[in-house]
Amino acid sequence: MTCLEIRGFQIWKDNLDVAEQKVLVAAVRRLVKVAPLRQPDTPYGRPMSVRMTSAGTFGWHSDRRGYRYTSRHPDGMEWPAIPQEILAIWDRVTGLARRPDCCLVNWYDEGARMGLHQDRDEADFTWPVVSISLGDDGLFRIGNQTRGGTTESVWLASGDVVVMGGGARLTYHGIDRIRFGSSRLLSQGGRLNLTLRVVT
Repeated sequence: MTCLEIRGFQIWKDNLDVAEQKVLVAAVRRLVKVAPLRQPDTPYGRPMSVRMTSAGTFGWHSDRRGYRYTSRHPDGMEWPAIPQEILAIWDRVTGLARRPDCCLVNWYDEGARMGLHQDRDEADFTWPVVSISLGDDGLFRIGNQTRGGTTESVWLASGDVVVMGGGARLTYHGIDRIRFGSSRLLSQGGRLNLTLRVVT
């Protein structure tokens, strides 16, 4: 396991072995049965290319009213608890006593992407965001704390874990594309990304 540091992002390559990855995929499948994946709209009225759901006290949501955290799934039910298998990754890479109160699950099918953005809907930016990659490779692009300027990119593979804290916490980042079919973890291909956040 190696750690790359790019613009303050700690990128832990091969943090999870295949057995651990399979355990997380099974946990996500149970979660999705309770809180189904949805394809949200942006505030501009266009659908995102990713599908998403959440677990925890809060879930992240987007529609024409804007970006925000909610206490309930768009279908009306409370969000399920964050699986302990996922929380264990947070514990391992952060060493923090405070645990996240949201796990956002993003599903990237072939052609899906996520434009450069900041994670700034949380109340306190001193807490890190932890990102877990499962399935197909994703081309992760890292920008700056303001829009524009040069960027750097790195491929995230299944089992990689990224910690966004400190000066990197409000740095723009995104996924330009996935290398569809590059992993055998998910039987039909695609990429799962789990991001753990302290909301309040």
